[in-house]
Amino acid sequence: MRRRKGNEIIKRQRHCWFCINSVKAIDYKDLGTLRRYISSFGKIVPRRRSGVCAQHQRKLSNAIKRARIMALLPFTTR
Repeated sequence: MRRRKGNEIIKRQRHCWFCINSVKAIDYKDLGTLRRYISSFGKIVPRRRSGVCAQHQRKLSNAIKRARIMALLPFTTR
């Protein structure tokens, strides 16, 4: 987000990484990709910060939750 003179705010156009790379399914075993969408506290990053579309955000959160249950990713960073 950038500001111009005055109170005008111009938002940058974000594009979904999964749509650009035409990823059909998000795999819960692909830990490198999943770690990009987890904050330093271990939380799932929201759409407005990650720039992922709604469809892929739902698939992404399910994949992260599956990886946590399978003990591939930690629930917390402690």
